[in-house]
Amino acid sequence: MMSLTLEIVEKLSSAAKAKAKEIGVPMNIAVVDEGANLKAFHRMDNAWLGSIDISIKKAKTARFFDMNSGEIGKLSQPGQPLYNIEHSNGGLITFPGGVVLKDESGTIIGAIGVSGGTVDQDHEVATAGAEALKSY
Repeated sequence: MMSLTLEIVEKLSSAAKAKAKEIGVPMNIAVVDEGANLKAFHRMDNAWLGSIDISIKKAKTARFFDMNSGEIGKLSQPGQPLYNIEHSNGGLITFPGGVVLKDESGTIIGAIGVSGGTVDQDHEVATAGAEALKSY
């Protein structure tokens, strides 16, 4: 199993920051390891202060449940099986922007969480960071 080294995490963060710059939205970017521990955090200039916590919680949410945070959001709506799950684990974020990180064998080794734009922009930037893992 691959482990998220600082070198790898910095490349993921750089790819996410590049995408955020490309779309013109300053973002907060958090990466957690396989144990959902914060491995790296970057706050781009002028990124919303309120999005710091959200980006970290998106990454942790994705790793806690081994699925992208937006997928958990679909399952946590009224009448769905995970309704109110966002109140567990010290607070989860159940909208897009948290993306699981998988090694070449498909094993989940962490997650990246992004916040600062619309949820679609957050997901786009997080996905760009996650795709940088393919170069390893």
